Amino acid sequence: MIIKNDAGVLTVERPSEDKMHKSLHGLTRTLLNNMVEGVTNGFTKQLEIVGVGYRGQKQGKNLVLNLGFSNQVVIAETDTIKLEMPDANHITVSGCDKQEVGQFACEIRKKRPPEPYKGKGIRYVGEYVIHKEGKAGKGAKK
Repeated sequence: MIIKNDAGVLTVERPSEDKMHKSLHGLTRTLLNNMVEGVTNGFTKQLEIVGVGYRGQKQGKNLVLNLGFSNQVVIAETDTIKLEMPDANHITVSGCDKQEVGQFACEIRKKRPPEPYKGKGIRYVGEYVIHKEGKAGKGAKK
């Protein structure tokens, strides 16, 4: 790809109309846009903790989560990722690299993904969890 900087405006051009160059053209342009967006505004992902007794708190640079395990789950902040807890059930992951913010939020969610029967666990804000019915024969037999 040919990247030009004209008075603070980045332009991405492709060397030919080949199919591979067309796909790399869009990818390069998007990656550059995300880099500029990340430095100017930053990226955030918001998670929510759902469940009775599930909560989290910030202790220094560590995020301490009570997720129903015998021990607490401790997640440390990195140099590029900042963690915030506006309240006990919401986590905000922020940083300048879009991929890194998404990956870090995914790793937090992996600690206790939402289960399909009651929906308890860690989920993204606005994520819809499909609920299953449970045991079909419960209470039907006499």
